[in-house]
Amino acid sequence: MVVIKFTKQFEKDAQKTPLVIVEKVYKWIRQVETFGLFRLRLSKGLHDEPLKGKRKGQRSVRLNQQWRLIYDQKTSELLELLEITPHDY
Repeated sequence: MVVIKFTKQFEKDAQKTPLVIVEKVYKWIRQVETFGLFRLRLSKGLHDEPLKGKRKGQRSVRLNQQWRLIYDQKTSELLELLEITPHDY
């Protein structure tokens, strides 16, 4: 069983993020709970990628072409959702 923790920044971001994107976050959460994070990482469509630089150790998941979910896997059973952010190109 995976425990998912929401940071205050994530909750703040979710309030100002378009509803369709927030719904995709919750769909991803349901998939993590159903299939497990490791199995979802194997799905190329989600583009689950490790981050670099000051965000080393964190990962991002593409919600669409612009929006990303940033999370940190604390342990094999604990995920911390950090923020929902529009990606800069």
